[in-house]
Amino acid sequence: MSKRKVILTILLTLLFLTIASYGESVYLSGYARNYTGMLLNAGNEFSIVQNTFDLKLEHSRNRVAFKANPYFYQYFDKDLKIGLREAYLDIFFNRMDFRLGRQQIIWGKADGVFITDIISPKNLSEFLLPDFDEIRLGVTALKADYYLGDNAFELVWIPIFTPTQTPEENSIWFRTPAFPIMPVFDYSQKGVTASLENSELFAKFSAMTSLIDFEIMGGYVWDDDPTMHARKGVDPNTMQPSITVIPQHHRLSIGGGSFSTTIGAFVLRGEGAYYGGKYFQTADVTTTDGITEKDYLHYLAGLDFNIGDTRISLQFIQQAILDYDDQIANDEFENTATILVSRTFLRETLKMELFSYIGLTNEDALIRPKLTYDFTDGFQLLLGANIFTGTDGRFGQYDDNDMIYFKVKYSF
Repeated sequence: MSKRKVILTILLTLLFLTIASYGESVYLSGYARNYTGMLLNAGNEFSIVQNTFDLKLEHSRNRVAFKANPYFYQYFDKDLKIGLREAYLDIFFNRMDFRLGRQQIIWGKADGVFITDIISPKNLSEFLLPDFDEIRLGVTALKADYYLGDNAFELVWIPIFTPTQTPEENSIWFRTPAFPIMPVFDYSQKGVTASLENSELFAKFSAMTSLIDFEIMGGYVWDDDPTMHARKGVDPNTMQPSITVIPQHHRLSIGGGSFSTTIGAFVLRGEGAYYGGKYFQTADVTTTDGITEKDYLHYLAGLDFNIGDTRISLQFIQQAILDYDDQIANDEFENTATILVSRTFLRETLKMELFSYIGLTNEDALIRPKLTYDFTDGFQLLLGANIFTGTDGRFGQYDDNDMIYFKVKYSF
């Protein structure tokens, strides 16, 4: 990050703090946190040592409100990272609201899974381990909500595409795509030109009734994850076979919805989406760039309930590729389950939680036990672990990255 940008961000933060000191209608909150993780391999190396300062500034006046959320990440082995998670303006009317600026937008009913919740792209530089408000990236968008009784219509226009943030090549989370030989990457076609034609559009209708809450959504979007076009050739220096990988983003059409309803002591949830125009990797890199275009379905069923003071949440998730071809690297059906078990003790100051992703197709898993203690008001201690099992699949590929971690967090 340039010195000019660092200075500018610090000056803006000081300005926000000054406004907060004198403004009667300004609300200031945030947290400071230390996050230290250690790998459980033979070397017991630190996987992360991160100091975080996250600041939220909110101001409202009559029918207008403003929110800004700058953050600072300081690492032992990287440059200081300064970012702006959100910075938007709200304008309120009798039946309609507008929100303009950088914002996180959350849709759907799923826990820990992105099906219709695809407006805000993901920061996967540390896989799925950070909190989800840190995984979701802010997007510059215009969001309009129109209310009609217990129903709402939402329209989102995103003029500038933001892709998934992937791990750096020296990260323990980086994985080279599987090809017969080590590929060479050409990033010349990865970008999407900022133009009206290349903008993204989303729409949603949501309703709350006495029996069921549901949402219906659709969108014409860019795939946040680039397709890896692979072209076979010959290295002119060694005259050996070579593969050049060219990441490119492609358009997707999506339609889907979600619902939740209460049946006695149980909460039943469901979510699903149809994706049109998705590209998948294939084994053939001679005539098709190693890709093929297929539509696919992504859906889940979830059940939430309590046993005494213990909360339990279960989900079954499936991805199904339509008109499947045996050359495709992905399985025709990829099945995953999640389980969340949590309970509080000591007058709700101590919380024990276990969340796990279980890959049913590849027999892999990510198991995440966590213990949180609220030492005093605003001061929290957290001890947890991330355990990967299996050898293949989304989670098994990180079998060497088992770790324990400790967080100390002060919120204000």
